[in-house]
Amino acid sequence: MTATSSAEHVQLLETMTGAMVQPVEPFAGSDRLRADGRPKPELRAELRTIANVRNAATCFMALVMPVAVVAAVIGLNAWWAVGLAVPVMATLQLRMYIIHHEAAHRLLFSNRRLNDVIGINVMGWLPLGTGSHTYRRIHTAHHRDEFGPNEPDFLLYSFYPIVRSSFARKLRRDASGVSAWRIIKPRLQDLVVSGRRTMGLRLLVMQAAMFVAFAGAGAPWLYLWLWVVPYMTWYQVINRLRSVAEHGGLTRSDDRRETTHIVAPSLLARLLIAPLNVGYHLPHHVDSGVPFRNLPRLQQILIEDGYVQDHIVWPSYLALWQAATSPTD
Repeated sequence: MTATSSAEHVQLLETMTGAMVQPVEPFAGSDRLRADGRPKPELRAELRTIANVRNAATCFMALVMPVAVVAAVIGLNAWWAVGLAVPVMATLQLRMYIIHHEAAHRLLFSNRRLNDVIGINVMGWLPLGTGSHTYRRIHTAHHRDEFGPNEPDFLLYSFYPIVRSSFARKLRRDASGVSAWRIIKPRLQDLVVSGRRTMGLRLLVMQAAMFVAFAGAGAPWLYLWLWVVPYMTWYQVINRLRSVAEHGGLTRSDDRRETTHIVAPSLLARLLIAPLNVGYHLPHHVDSGVPFRNLPRLQQILIEDGYVQDHIVWPSYLALWQAATSPTD
């Protein structure tokens, strides 16, 4: 979304956002929290500790798990195994994206060079991405002013609740590859534009390396079915579902409780839709400097100290999605 004038943006906010905002009581702060929900210095320092060793293990597992899935599919040598593996691989690609997101916040490793090499370059390139610092700059705009004039995903979060038939069309576009192609096409077009070839070349180089890896395993055709297809289909579906659960129907506000949903994620949701604590999204926006491992604790503190009131906690993702859609206008 391009930048707009102040008056134009106010009109967009009034007509396109805010229908799912729930009224909240003012919060005056507590012994542990400021009035805006941010942790006070002592707690903040504790919550912002980066678990370097554990994060290294997480990165290692993020690379090993797709290999294990591919090995299992090759071992079973059955098309039904390929079908079952597609959503699994999409979720594993999502894990890589979340690690990339963590690195964009410089929260993956204390060493910034290691943070960027592993989190931005490797995890950003592998799942048909082009890891770069551009994402960091864009994502910073999202955190600085949710639903503001420079919000990169304004349209993704707008108009909710929407008619269920419209939402179903969006999900069909996601599941059929249309949404993914809109993302990949500009990267490929950059290959013929002077000064913009780097991103497209990174995409091609990393995907060529992935194809070689599949070929080395004796199953080059599985690169299409277990890497490209998951990203083009199920990955896009769960990305939309998660995004709606993060900010859908909310609006621009200094109060993060009006910009970001809070969901009580089930174990199944944490495995399939919101791995690596990405579902703890309100605490992430309250203090984006808190690593993912500490977000559940911050969420619990926000609840215990009264910043989060019971009526704004969605009991499940399904309940939120149902509220974000309606049978008719």
